[in-house]
Amino acid sequence: MANKIETMHFRSDAFSTDFKHELSYDVLGRDILNCAENHASMRGFGFSDLLKANHSWVLSRLSIEMRQMPPIYSNYHIDTWIENVYRMFTNRNFCIRNDDGDVYGYARSIWAMIDNTTRQPLDLVSIYGEEFRQWLGPEIPCEMDTHSRLRPLTDVEPAMQIEARYSDLDCNGHFNSIKYISHILDLFSKDFYTDHRIRRAEIAYVAEAYYGDELSFFLKEQEPLRYQVEIRKHFSSDGRGETIARCLVVFE
Repeated sequence: MANKIETMHFRSDAFSTDFKHELSYDVLGRDILNCAENHASMRGFGFSDLLKANHSWVLSRLSIEMRQMPPIYSNYHIDTWIENVYRMFTNRNFCIRNDDGDVYGYARSIWAMIDNTTRQPLDLVSIYGEEFRQWLGPEIPCEMDTHSRLRPLTDVEPAMQIEARYSDLDCNGHFNSIKYISHILDLFSKDFYTDHRIRRAEIAYVAEAYYGDELSFFLKEQEPLRYQVEIRKHFSSDGRGETIARCLVVFE
């Protein structure tokens, strides 16, 4: 069982927390993805391993649900394991806990593998199926709902517009998956965060963005404290634009 689960250990220092002295959501997101990469690399199918075959992992969905965020100057630990492997996708789960084993929260993710030349998805089962199945996690509960179905937003105006810059890019030259979360968090004011906390955040990645792309963020409150965000690039007044990501943020 232990070989199927990888645990990474972190500490919420002063530079990874927000003004409420709690771990910030974007830092948590980064740590979660680092855990995924570490687990895969330890078993021979990390990013550097796949590059030898001209393949890459692509994050398709990420959902995080936190009962409490780790407070400043505290240790937290993230367990990760593969829940299942399908033809085009694999499901990976996470558990975030404290030193005593008490659970802070959970996360679910969906990944695809692509050919770096064609940028098309690969058949995981036919190429890596048997290799992945040996690492499928045991029956570990991931006590959060599965990913929501996020529909396109209509009849909304942009709440924020940015241009993708150097600090937004990842090692592949694409808009960093976690930087989307950072910008989404900026849609809400400091006063709002003073009175509310994020209970659940989801993001579905639809297409890639690159340096210089103009991104528009559309925000709509679907019901009290439940907000949907849609990110489009090269949006114009005639309503055109390519959807890059759809997101859900639930406060309490």
